[in-house]
This record gives sequence, structure tokens and C-alpha cells, in this order.
Amino acid sequence: MPADPPPLTPDCASCAGLCCVALPFAKSADFAASKPAGTPCTHLAADFRCTIHERLRPSGWSGCTVFDCHGAGQHLTQHTFGGRDWRAHPELRAPTFRAFPVLLHLHELLRYLTEAAERAPRSLYEETEAARARVAALTAYGPDELFAVDIAAERARANPVLTRVSEAIRAALPGPRTDHRGADLFAAHLRGADLRAANLRGAHLIGADLRGADLRGADVTGADFRGADLRAADLGGALFLLPSQLRAARTDGVTRASPFGE
Repeated sequence: MPADPPPLTPDCASCAGLCCVALPFAKSADFAASKPAGTPCTHLAADFRCTIHERLRPSGWSGCTVFDCHGAGQHLTQHTFGGRDWRAHPELRAPTFRAFPVLLHLHELLRYLTEAAERAPRSLYEETEAARARVAALTAYGPDELFAVDIAAERARANPVLTRVSEAIRAALPGPRTDHRGADLFAAHLRGADLRAANLRGAHLIGADLRGADLRGADVTGADFRGADLRAADLGGALFLLPSQLRAARTDGVTRASPFGE
């Protein structure tokens, strides 16, 4: 891996509030109001801090509490623009707000590929590391180059690699290895379920009862755990588990989970 890889965990103090400005959101159960892309949230202070950070959920902004830029915000602010921000330098508004959504997707993809490279069996390491290095190189692009990146194509290129790594790892693990990829498990009763080494990529688990479930070694790439009850669940060794997925769910001191890099 390169000596100075881009950051993959957010550091809001080194960012310029990009998630609160560049991205749009619609009024819903997750957001109390709508906001177009490129317009600062009304709760964004002059120093880029959130004025309701301590009461986001009760104020109707739960969507903010589970957002994760995977380090894209501070990378764009500090690396791409050398610490200059869009407020002090109005000429940076347009390139910043165009580049951030692209870099956001690249950092998420890089986070998955970095974990895959760390955990891949020897037979898959070379191709996995090559895929990781390719995406890492893209994150170093300038704003105009970033805007031209085809995110869909990059995901299509990386997904087969991620899938092969996942299958190889899970094939060597004990468990039923059930396939629930993309399954509609909304509010499903899965309390105590044996989901060891299961394929839960893209599964819809909103509001599911997973109390005490065994998800060790499960692939949870993109699984939607909003409102899911993961109290006492075991996600030890789960593949591609993001901290934001846990924040979206209900957990307790018995929930066992350790997202990669945490």
C-alpha cells in the first residue's frame, strides 16, 4: 500500500462542512427539511460546526447521525484544495460541490477494497491490491478529473473482485452460509437466527429483529440495518461492515461488532 493512503475515517474538524452543503436531502423520516445540493444546511455555523449536533435525532435529523464520508470531506478540503475552503474562496464553491459526491463514492469503494486486500486469501491478493491501488489513485485526482470519473463503471470493475474475496473467505468459515443477497427482510423475525457466513449484500433489514442473531463472517455490504434490533447480536468478523450501519441500528453493550479499521 502507498506510504500515505487517503484517510478513510472522517475528521470533521479538518473539513469545511461539505456533507452539510454539497449534498441534497429530501424531507423524510431521516431529514426534517429538504435542501438542494450546493446550499448550506440552515444548521451549519460559520465555523462549519453543526449547531444542533447534540440533538440531531430528537430534532428529526437522524439521517445526519448515520452519514459517513469515509474521509472524503477532509481529503478534498486539505489535500485537493490545500486547506482552502469554499467560504473564504468563493471560486472553489462550484468545483468543491461537484467533486465531493464523486470523491465520497470513491472513498467508500476504497474502504471496501482496502478491507478486501487486508483479508483476501493469497490467491486473490494480487488482483485485489491492484483494484485497491487503482481506486486510491483516482482519489488523488484534481476536481475536474474527479468530476469526470465514471463511478458506475468503477463499481462494476471492483464488485467482482469484492465478491470473489467474500466468497473465498466465507467458504472457509463454518455455518449455513445462506444466500440472502438483496432479500426483502423488512421487519423480519430473525431473533437468534444462524446467519454465519451468510450473503447479506444489499439485503433490506429495516426494522428486522436480529436480537441474539449470529452474523459472524456474514457479508453485509450495503445491507440496510436502519431500525434493526441488533442487541446481543454477534457480527464478529462480518465482511464490509461500516460504522454507519451500526449507528443506524439498535445495539447494546452485548452487541459484538468490530468494523474494519475501527
